[in-house]
Amino acid sequence: MCGIAGLLGEFQDRRTHLCRMLNALVHRGPDEQGEYIDELFAGGMRRLSINDLRGGSQPLFNHDKSIVLLYNGEIYNSGELRRELEATGKRFRTRSDGEVIAHLYEDLGESAFERLDGMFAVALWDSRRKRLLLARDLPGEKPLYFARLNHGQLVFASEVKALEHLSLLSLTLDRQAIWDFPSFLWIPEPSSVYNEIEALPRGHILVACDGDIRIGPYRDRFVSVQLDIATDERAVGSTRRIVEDAIKSRLLSDVPVGSFLSGGLDSSVVATIAARELPRLDTFTVSFEDIDDPYHGRADESKAAAHTAAAIGSRHHVVHVTAESFRKSLDTFCQYGDLPFSVSSGLGILAVSAAAREAGIKVLLTGDGADECFGGYSWYEHLAGIKRINGVLPCTPVSFQNVGLSLQERLTVLRGMSPSRRAWAWHYYADETEKLALFSPEWGDGLRSSLCHFQALEQHDTPEEFIRHDRDFYFPNEMLRKVDRMAMAYSVEGRTPFAAPSVRALADRLSLNHMVRGTELKWVLRRAFEDILPRDVVNRPKHGFNVPIDHWLQGEWADMVDEAFQSGSALQRNGIVASNSLLVARRLLADRERLNGHTIFSFIMLNKWLSR
Repeated sequence: MCGIAGLLGEFQDRRTHLCRMLNALVHRGPDEQGEYIDELFAGGMRRLSINDLRGGSQPLFNHDKSIVLLYNGEIYNSGELRRELEATGKRFRTRSDGEVIAHLYEDLGESAFERLDGMFAVALWDSRRKRLLLARDLPGEKPLYFARLNHGQLVFASEVKALEHLSLLSLTLDRQAIWDFPSFLWIPEPSSVYNEIEALPRGHILVACDGDIRIGPYRDRFVSVQLDIATDERAVGSTRRIVEDAIKSRLLSDVPVGSFLSGGLDSSVVATIAARELPRLDTFTVSFEDIDDPYHGRADESKAAAHTAAAIGSRHHVVHVTAESFRKSLDTFCQYGDLPFSVSSGLGILAVSAAAREAGIKVLLTGDGADECFGGYSWYEHLAGIKRINGVLPCTPVSFQNVGLSLQERLTVLRGMSPSRRAWAWHYYADETEKLALFSPEWGDGLRSSLCHFQALEQHDTPEEFIRHDRDFYFPNEMLRKVDRMAMAYSVEGRTPFAAPSVRALADRLSLNHMVRGTELKWVLRRAFEDILPRDVVNRPKHGFNVPIDHWLQGEWADMVDEAFQSGSALQRNGIVASNSLLVARRLLADRERLNGHTIFSFIMLNKWLSR
């Protein structure tokens, strides 16, 4: 819905600093700018008008304007909350869904955020108490970053690039964050790429008052909701009700709504329900050269998507892309990724968002999150069969990216791994030994292994905990970040119904048997919607949106490898990569046993990011 930014404390030229930050966020809100400035707080927003187009300007206030609200997102249960508040005598100035937050805070204080079902990043200034609250939604759909300055001063913004524009900050690269980057293709929160800037964790509140800053989680009320999944029939029924309610609630909009549509189960569920509820639904899919990806299979899914679109009666758009068109968009991909980001499927979201905006669509629904909530990744069917054995691990990295090994050979190696290493091996990228060869010794000196992000699995390594870890770590850091940044690049709001806290609360209670039965993935989700979907969609195996990055880096994009690692590149100038890293990169790409394309693509994108 918008981008927000602000400063707390006594600063010279506060309006100038605020305007610089807001100018960096125009893509998040091209329709309008709003500001609020008093003696201690300066905050502002760039608005993307979706709800209450005429009356929803920000800041928003409580009845006497002592509570000042700036926020990014949508509050999907705002209608219910508004009726409750009006029954107690509250009077609203706008039809904006966000105004409920100001009135709730007046009554409930910090507990107000527990009542919200939505995606949001909030800055709330309590002018009577001289207190600033920053809050972020439970799933982590909307970003919010902050930096602490001297004497309790604070600056914040929806994106790091807005904080980069502040002369108040002297920024230094975070070596650990950059070390982790090629393993995941993103930097795990709460780290950013800078030592001085951090992300407010999802589901947390920051309170700044009288020079003190306190950060902590707010209560997740969704985990205490009673759910009946005692039998298969009841689990299927609960899944149908909760997922359908999440999709319907996320249609809240005064502007046309569209949906991503791959033709697979997840996006088909979302688009089918949306098409039933809306007078018109635009659907979008990507079509490109049908290369045989050695890891995922055939790359193009446009025919399957067109078949589903015809079945639900949507107005369908096919976005045709090529290796050349994706390459031309890499600078845009880098700029709007904000932090170093190399999830190549984001290029597809970028292309669809551009097409959606051109078609007049400001809101796009996605099917992301169903795999993490309901057990959709191909390796999940093997989780129960992995029993730890004592074995000698090979001297070279082995993961599911080792396409030169048979499935059984890969599984045998994984059985000898610790839970942390196995979590990496299922679906992540650069191994620690590969990074040691690519990074300069000085850069990697004294840093932690990226496997530390899986440490909790050492104590609890059940199949359900592996999937839960993906839900907590992979989903917000990769999938939700990708949807938000790439859609907002073209001023489009991405919405992810499977990220709804109610869906997540259901998923956390499901057993592996609800999710995986034999070789059938997402069992309960398939059963919940099989009566409204075409049979081929229900029976279709998992097939993510795949960019054939290994193929392109050895073909049309090969020169970018040289550019990133050669002498004089930004990576070399900053002392990040080893002097012989180009030879190492070429050797990794030439390995026919293992897919290393995304590892090398991470360094290419990091080089672009540093060269901005």
